[in-house]
Amino acid sequence: MAFRNSYLAEIFNNVCVRNQNEPEFHQAVEEVLKSLEPVVEKRPDIVKAGVIDRIVEPERQIVFRVSWVNDKGDVQVNRGFRIQFNSAIGPYKGGLRLHPSVNASILKFLGFEQTFKNSLTGLPIGGGKGGADFDPKGKSNMEIMRFCQSFMTELAKHIGPDTDVPAGDIGTGAREIGYMYGQYKRLQNEFTGVLTGKGLSYGGSLARTEATGYGLCYFTEKMLNDKNNSFDRKTVVISGSGNVAINAAIKATQFGAKVVALSDSDGYIIDDNGINTNVIHQIKNVERLRIHEYIKRVPGSIYSEGCSGIWNTKCDIALPCATQNEIDKASAEALVKNGVIAVAEGANMPSTPEAIETFLNNNILFGPAKAANAGGVATSALEMAQNSARLSWTFEEVDTKLMEIMTSIYKNTAATAKEYGVEDNLAAGANIAGFLKVAEAMMAQGVAY
Repeated sequence: MAFRNSYLAEIFNNVCVRNQNEPEFHQAVEEVLKSLEPVVEKRPDIVKAGVIDRIVEPERQIVFRVSWVNDKGDVQVNRGFRIQFNSAIGPYKGGLRLHPSVNASILKFLGFEQTFKNSLTGLPIGGGKGGADFDPKGKSNMEIMRFCQSFMTELAKHIGPDTDVPAGDIGTGAREIGYMYGQYKRLQNEFTGVLTGKGLSYGGSLARTEATGYGLCYFTEKMLNDKNNSFDRKTVVISGSGNVAINAAIKATQFGAKVVALSDSDGYIIDDNGINTNVIHQIKNVERLRIHEYIKRVPGSIYSEGCSGIWNTKCDIALPCATQNEIDKASAEALVKNGVIAVAEGANMPSTPEAIETFLNNNILFGPAKAANAGGVATSALEMAQNSARLSWTFEEVDTKLMEIMTSIYKNTAATAKEYGVEDNLAAGANIAGFLKVAEAMMAQGVAY
């Protein structure tokens, strides 16, 4: 669908010219700008202040070499990044992704999305993202430690508890965060909350591991409740098998649903009796094996090659929690044909624009990533608060705050969609609500921001 507004069309064209060969970033910007058309019509002051022109440009892009030595004594070289996208409402906040696919386009799309996601939480955190094209898979602990120390040696120059607070992401778990934090502490000679997702023994928060998956289900439950429905006795398909997917499966099951499928990058499993999350946790988080191991341990389960086939599985609720653009138009049509009633995104931008259009045109409840998966960063901000106050809250305290935040995000998203004439379009509502808070802060602080 083409832009109806010439001003927004011109901004998008400029983004494409300035950021050539960055399709993921183009996609994220286009999706947000199209949803801002009613804002442009209603708020000429925002246009006059040039907020939209500025908000699509990162405040700072840092690219650096990461040299490290493998166990054979060979020098290895990776490329590190930190995209400090927007600090209008607080210090930059966003994960560090370690994966061979990492490049400027992916990190800029993630940082752009993170800006609005963080705004939606209602907490004082800006948007950023970073990482490196390093693959932790197949590396020894010592190799990962040496990489993380080299990576942090440069990154430490650009971050701080009141400047930029990175977190984990794909490929960056508790082990990697620990190595990075140790190096930061060594370099700066201070013990601060500069990273989140830390271990509980050195400033981490209870419920942080569970937060994105739990938060996804809290948002989805509120979305269903608003239409007099719930997770109870529903069949659920979840892509991925990392922390987000596993914890979403746990919470969906607690809400009375039956999760029948999970996946990894090789393929997917189906268990009509309901996925045994204890087995999945052992396979993926403890033994770090591939998901096909599940069928060896759970009789009656089935494994299929090719992760995209998971969306042909009949379900009531779909929770994509793997990676960007994993649901295309064909997959969306298959879900609709098989009777899906709700889709909520646990990964970042897992549905293509054509897929989202398919869901909305068929009146499927759709929870966009920047709203539905904000639980992780919300709890990271709660970890920052605990670090600043030198306190540690109980699991129940953090979980209660998480549920309150996700409920607030849903209500704000739904109300904003209605206010701007796109009722029930939560994708547009999330974009507008997230944007408006950042826009107001940018205007208040002058053109420097």
